[in-house]
Amino acid sequence: MNIFDLVIIGGGPIGIACGLEAQKNGLNYLIIEKGPIVNSLFNYPSNMQFFSSSEKLEIDEIPFISIEAKPKRDEALEYYRRIVTSNKLNIHLFEKVDHVTKSENIFTVISDKTTYNAVNIVLATGFYDLPKMLNVPGEELTKVSHYYDNPHYYANQKLAVIGASNSAIDAALECYRKGSEVSLIIRGSEVGSRVKYWVRPDIINRIEEGSIKAYFNTQVKEIREDNIQIHTPDGEITLENDFVLALTGYRPNFDFLENLGVELSSDEKRLPNYNPDSMESNISGLYLAGVICGGMETHKWFIENSRIHAKIIVNHILKAFSEEKSS
Repeated sequence: MNIFDLVIIGGGPIGIACGLEAQKNGLNYLIIEKGPIVNSLFNYPSNMQFFSSSEKLEIDEIPFISIEAKPKRDEALEYYRRIVTSNKLNIHLFEKVDHVTKSENIFTVISDKTTYNAVNIVLATGFYDLPKMLNVPGEELTKVSHYYDNPHYYANQKLAVIGASNSAIDAALECYRKGSEVSLIIRGSEVGSRVKYWVRPDIINRIEEGSIKAYFNTQVKEIREDNIQIHTPDGEITLENDFVLALTGYRPNFDFLENLGVELSSDEKRLPNYNPDSMESNISGLYLAGVICGGMETHKWFIENSRIHAKIIVNHILKAFSEEKSS
């Protein structure tokens, strides 16, 4: 039976960083990714520009050269793809992990294609696959999407964008400039404080001049085929509507974590239990890397401050192997 030293679940930037570090240190490893290389980035909006500069997105000190200081999505796809292919990383793409169990210090990883065994596991699965639902009538209609790609699709349409973060604000501005009649629905009293600093004045100006109609302190009550009903401080309002972009954020797969036995905090943050000095969870040999460490606080961890997780994890694994051999 072939037993990997390390199986990494998730082939995003942090999963790739873990694979690089494992390869450099001679570990027998495998990365499993349910989609293409850096699947989450691939599903970002086609025109997206990162908040971070290119050098802060680098992994393993491999230079990331971009046209502008802050790279675009396609540049990031090229960068991480070249790292995977140039280093011949051992990665299985379009393979979904369904279940992980542990018995006698060995993990069994069951995917939709086969089964693997490993001494250690890294979960670097991110959070982009599970949107935070509105839980309102009509959310299941085909006109509603929790993901946004290209503004051309919404040209000459009445579009409701729900949310106040970067994804919602970018979508509202891009679609407005492609001819959409945009209504921006925000639960709080203002545009999100973490909106990119060069974008924030733009959206505020568009709202103030009336180009984009913003409804603050407002929640969606129901979505219908040709309109949506919202609850505002001034009462119930019905808006004519063709499409809804519900860009209210995403969350990690907590069910997967709990099925593995990872302890989560009982409060709304749902923080997983792990040691920041090793990134090892409460399950021996099971490590967390990247944004999954933040639970519902998905804004706390991103590429530039979690790329260090790879070295921390691999160093801890090497130390454990060394101690085992010497005992």
